[in-house]
Amino acid sequence: MISHSQLSLAFVLPACLLASCANAENGDSAATMVAADSATSAAKSEAQAAKAPFTVSEMGTFDSPWAIEFAPGTQMLFITEKGGTMKVLDTASGRTASVSGVPQVLAAGQGGLGDIAFLPAEADDAIEGRTIYLSWAEAGEGDTAGAAVGRGMITCETGGECALEGLEVIWRQAPKVSGRGHYSHRLAIAPDGEHLFIASGDRQKMSPAQDPSNTLGTIVRLNLDGTPASGNPLASEGGDPAIWSWGHRNILGLDFDAQGRLWETEHGPAGGDELNLVTRAANYGWPERSNGEHYNGDPIRDHSADDGFTSPATWWNPVIAPGDMIIYTGEMFAPWQGDALIPGLKIEALVRVDIEGTSAREVARYDFGKRLRSIEQGPDGAIWLAEDGRDGRILKLTM
Repeated sequence: MISHSQLSLAFVLPACLLASCANAENGDSAATMVAADSATSAAKSEAQAAKAPFTVSEMGTFDSPWAIEFAPGTQMLFITEKGGTMKVLDTASGRTASVSGVPQVLAAGQGGLGDIAFLPAEADDAIEGRTIYLSWAEAGEGDTAGAAVGRGMITCETGGECALEGLEVIWRQAPKVSGRGHYSHRLAIAPDGEHLFIASGDRQKMSPAQDPSNTLGTIVRLNLDGTPASGNPLASEGGDPAIWSWGHRNILGLDFDAQGRLWETEHGPAGGDELNLVTRAANYGWPERSNGEHYNGDPIRDHSADDGFTSPATWWNPVIAPGDMIIYTGEMFAPWQGDALIPGLKIEALVRVDIEGTSAREVARYDFGKRLRSIEQGPDGAIWLAEDGRDGRILKLTM
């Protein structure tokens, strides 16, 4: 059922900042708080004073929504539900329909149906024959699992149901391993319209993120058909030819800015959530470097300027537990153009980060009182959020 009740949100951030992303993802466990440095503390003090300059409209309730994505050039919002179903919301009429043809997924732990991506070049008013990319967790042999990405076509009846047709797997996380955490599998189409970037989590195995012969703990760059793109850094070095960067943990936000630069946000362990500017051949240090510590309290060396790794643009202790991220480009919230907007799971808030060149700092945090899983920018510049979990609401933020 669609509800259009209007909720005026003008509030300040509660003083309680939680210590760990322990429950942000099912695979993480409890951790001790790591003290923030003075710069991080100052940013949080400023963020706590921010009031929400928007109105929130409820646009529907879904079963554990994981990703939301508008088909470019339309008002059709596609929604994946973690358990393995997909819906489409006509935001003009408020009508919700099902999408058939979704692949079988391994819905366990952090796994299930994942992210969605469309090709901007296909933006028009018709959905018929639109290319769609979809990610999900799939089972392997002997209780192993891994992420997969497929490409297919979307067709929709006028005012009716939609179907995913001709879906073919074009990439698989390798190797498949035991466990049900840290798939990541966020997707982003490059501004050139010719490349697909995929976030591939470390699957809670840590050390493979420093081994570029596999794709765990990496970001991969593919041609639109799933083949490794030319110009990837390891193609002639004996590593996996699809890898663009490595040394990542659990990436849950991936987006390009107006300058064509790729940014990602990822979960640290006990502390040390990161926002990173992603560059070719960069190694982001996990698990050799982190501004957090292991869940059992064992230390991890902090990032330093001379450690040979790429340091985050900004980081959080205590963590925010990012669920997703966009770099905002719209007109409705014009002062926010170029800012990173990060929905937080553990903190149950929307975090706004100002990006200046290669530097970044948190400038505001807006409390929602619910775990926030996904974010999308609408055609008119409105901001759309998906709450995490069963009966997760889709929310529209407008000025």
